[in-house]
Amino acid sequence: MKRHERLNTLLDILGEKGGLEVEEAAAALGVSAATTRRDMDALAEQQLLIRTRGGAVPGHVNYDLPIRYRQGARAVGRAAVARAAAGMVPPGSVVGLSGGTTTTEIARALARRPEFGETGPEPSLTVVTNALNIANELTIRPQIKTVVTGGVAHARSFELSGTFAETVLGRLHLDIAFIGVNGITPAEGATVHSEEEASVNALMARRAQRAFVVADASKIGTRCFARIGGSELFDGFLTDTSSPSEAVAEFDRSSLAVTVCGADDETDA
Repeated sequence: MKRHERLNTLLDILGEKGGLEVEEAAAALGVSAATTRRDMDALAEQQLLIRTRGGAVPGHVNYDLPIRYRQGARAVGRAAVARAAAGMVPPGSVVGLSGGTTTTEIARALARRPEFGETGPEPSLTVVTNALNIANELTIRPQIKTVVTGGVAHARSFELSGTFAETVLGRLHLDIAFIGVNGITPAEGATVHSEEEASVNALMARRAQRAFVVADASKIGTRCFARIGGSELFDGFLTDTSSPSEAVAEFDRSSLAVTVCGADDETDA
C-alpha cells in the first residue's frame, strides 16, 4: 500500500471508529507500528487528526479530505469518468468545472486532447472554474482560456464560494458543466458538505446548457448536509463501472439518467 493510500485509509478508519491505537491501526494497514506512528504524526501536522499517548483521535475536521490526500483513492474509476466527460466537449466550448478530484481529472483529460493543444487566434477551449487547483493546472496552457470565479477559498477543497463567485457566474453562459459532489442519492440528488459550495455549484449548473454530476461509485448512497439538485437541474450523472447495478437502476427510475463509464469509454460530443 502506497503512502497516500495508507493516509486515506487511516483517516477513513479513524472517522468510523472515533479513535485508534497505534497497534490496531498498524494491523489494519499491514505495516509496522513505527510506520503508523510516522503516518499519524504527518496527519497531525496537517491538523487532520489529534495524536494521543497511544494513538490518535479525529481532529476538528469533517473528513472532507484535502485533494492532495484523496488523489490516489478510486483513481481508476475517476479516470474513466474523466475520459468520458472530456469526450463530450467539442472544440470551442465553454466548460464549467466545480472543485473536486473527479473534476480535476476532467481538466487534465481535456488538456490532453490533441485538438485542445492547437494554438490559434482564438482559444480552443474556455474553462470556467471556482477551483484554485484546476485553474493552477490549466493556466500554463495558453491554448485554453481559464476563467476563475473569485470568491472565498476553502482549504480542504480549494473551491471558491460566496458573493464574488456567484456574481461572476451570474454573468456567464456555459455550454456544459461538470459538477463534483460529496454524495448522491436518487431521492436527494447531488449533495456536498458546505451550503456555500452547494449554492455556487447549483448556479454553475444553471448557467450551462447541459450540466452533469460526476462522481465515482464511493459517493453513491451518501447524503451530505447541503443539496445541489437532482434531475430538475442535471441532465445526467456520470459514474464508473464499480457502481452497483441496483443503484444505477434506482437513479434511472428517479429520472436522473446514469452513464456508467468503463476504462475504455469515451462519449462522443
